[in-house]
Amino acid sequence: MAKGLVRFNEERCKGCELCVSVCPVKIIALHETKINSKGFRPACVLHADKCIGCANCALMCPDGAISVFMREEGGEADE
Repeated sequence: MAKGLVRFNEERCKGCELCVSVCPVKIIALHETKINSKGFRPACVLHADKCIGCANCALMCPDGAISVFMREEGGEADE
């Protein structure tokens, strides 16, 4: 079964939480301690193994800071 792999460009992220609000499996959150060079807490994936690859987060991101790749379970991502 294919699963998703989410990658964040932490420097582009403004911490708007739109990706958090649209994730159907609730695995995205703002980083607890990390701050990017612009002073924002970037988004991160809490449970990468639970990503279903829907790409809602990437579609919603106004800054294009999210990429979603598909991977076979137990395999590498198709980037």
